[in-house]
Amino acid sequence: MGKDKLRKFKENETFRCLLQPSTAEVLGKDHPIKGNWCERMFGNSNPIVVELGCGKGEYTVDLAQRNPAFDYVGVDIKGARLWKGAKYATEYNLGNVAFLRTRIEFIGSLFAPDEVSEIWITFADPQLKKPKKRLTSPLFLERYRNLLKKGGIVHLKTDSRLLHEYTRAVVEQNGLKMLACATDIYGADREKLYGTPLESICGRDAVDALFQVQTFYESQYLAQGIPITYMSFLIDHEGPYAAPDFDEDSWER
Repeated sequence: MGKDKLRKFKENETFRCLLQPSTAEVLGKDHPIKGNWCERMFGNSNPIVVELGCGKGEYTVDLAQRNPAFDYVGVDIKGARLWKGAKYATEYNLGNVAFLRTRIEFIGSLFAPDEVSEIWITFADPQLKKPKKRLTSPLFLERYRNLLKKGGIVHLKTDSRLLHEYTRAVVEQNGLKMLACATDIYGADREKLYGTPLESICGRDAVDALFQVQTFYESQYLAQGIPITYMSFLIDHEGPYAAPDFDEDSWER
């Protein structure tokens, strides 16, 4: 392990906004932070928004700066990546930003039912030929439903057309309410996002942020001319989620 990574890991231990539970603390048991994020981490009662696979945390930080009435938690397993977001939040005293170093499979041990208002999934691994591992698979939607308030929203922003179309199929298969769906948000679909249920529920600023807030990888994909897709939907659903009959081979990555 390089010296720079070791330095970041050591500094991570000093950031109050960064929670790094051990596997023993979350495997088969609840962590003390579960149900207590507002009180113990943020010191308020604001709605909580979680970004899964947040990387360096730039999306989490930017959304938090735009929306001070919300609290944001970025989740990732890579400590060296989280260092950047945690350091920025610490240096700029961003009281509505926190980061969580853990595997996404453990979020049920870290967030209580009805504790989360929205979930963002940004540029996740499309898990080619491994649909059960996709962050929008029925397995993961069940996990999200256990955390989200009634009417909770899931946002998916990705360069992967396969992941986008797979998620659309999951939404349709389970009769979930789609708030917005676009296959090229910086191109032909840009104006179509205004006037959608997403704008009605979250406001025009939320639609504006789709174009104005970018991850590191998103800016790279745009520079290469790769279309960026987006969709958002409500998680409400009674009973188990069903997997769609989805043709993997119809879509490239």
